[in-house]
Amino acid sequence: MTGRRRPTSPRPYKLLTSTAAVGALLVTGCGALPGATGGSREPVTVVTWAPSGVAGPDAVNMAGMTAMARTYARWANADGGLDGHKLRVVTCDEEDTSIGAANCARLAVKEKAVAVVGSYSRHGTAFMPPLEAAGIPYIGGYGASDEELSSYNSYPVNGGQPALLAGNARQLARSCERVSVVRPDSLSGDGQAWLLKTGLTEAGRPAPADIRASESATSYDAAAEPALQAAGASDGCVTAVLGKRTETFFDSFRRLEPSYGSVRISSVLGSVDQPLIDSTGGRNSPFEGAYITGWYPDAGDARWDGMRQVIRKHAFGDNRIDPDDTGVQTTWIAYTVLKEIVTAIDSPQITPWKLTSALNEGTPADTGGLTPVLRWSFEDVLGSSAYPRIVNTRVTFQVVRDGRLVADRKGFMDVTKTLSDASAKS
Repeated sequence: MTGRRRPTSPRPYKLLTSTAAVGALLVTGCGALPGATGGSREPVTVVTWAPSGVAGPDAVNMAGMTAMARTYARWANADGGLDGHKLRVVTCDEEDTSIGAANCARLAVKEKAVAVVGSYSRHGTAFMPPLEAAGIPYIGGYGASDEELSSYNSYPVNGGQPALLAGNARQLARSCERVSVVRPDSLSGDGQAWLLKTGLTEAGRPAPADIRASESATSYDAAAEPALQAAGASDGCVTAVLGKRTETFFDSFRRLEPSYGSVRISSVLGSVDQPLIDSTGGRNSPFEGAYITGWYPDAGDARWDGMRQVIRKHAFGDNRIDPDDTGVQTTWIAYTVLKEIVTAIDSPQITPWKLTSALNEGTPADTGGLTPVLRWSFEDVLGSSAYPRIVNTRVTFQVVRDGRLVADRKGFMDVTKTLSDASAKS
């Protein structure tokens, strides 16, 4: 693969201060977690942020990610830290706003963080410029903003939503004669439809029926009916990528679906995940039988056992941490990358420059099979005009069976070609 780098183009933040006791935190927006001593090696300070308590029908709450970061620090410090460095984690409530994201980025600068790790924000235009100006790398974001896949300062551990959509097309192409895609009536929705079309046509399937829908609708009958008609009553599939409104769409869809025929439903992780399936009835959920495309192995895979053990021993019953949640999994993987890179640097002091240099030189990060071995050298990045920073172009195919997301196909599917073709033709 070829690669290139390109730069992307307040209110006071809330701070959680640390106390002398390990893990004792004031209950405010952000926090520092002390840990075990690191001998002669200096502590490593990092920041993890995510919206952590926002209310409202379209609000995103990813509190499990910051809770997982604190849990990782407790575990790492109990085991000697990162290559002998005490890990100090500062967390910030990003509030799912551009102001909150910018404030969290400024907090990272103020705290002299060597990296932002395992975080979630949809507001890349707000948080990335302060990090770029300070030279602080953004390692393992969730993939919720375009800047994570384009900024030279970003080191993503997954392919973001583009990889999911490219993979979803390939998953559907295996068994669906016709596909309807229900997506936001927006510029980002246009890109989603294009990726699905590219993947389906590459697999020899017809272009999908493109159904636009409002992201703020309370009922999707107007979108469900044409989606169902275009898919047909036999060997047809309907996939919806509407974020938190995906559940609302499939409620409308199930009411209109005829008793005859078999229309398969589908989506991607982030729009549908195990916690949503659990909350909507488990094996009686409307998502039973649905195809789901993800970034990582299914939650029951043995490769997650290490994370689950850490949660059991060091989360102290924190119910914000769901090991089946993709955000929690992403934070675990991002901190695994941090540990790998810090160990490879093997220096008494870790700085943003040392981390960035090691990452750019292609220092490998082994995540225990949860992703391919990750490298971010010039030769490793995808380098397409739309997604220049993607290095992990693999996805997994899953299916909801008996209320659980399980593997629909063993191993990973590489969607490099679909991503490159979609970028070149868009």
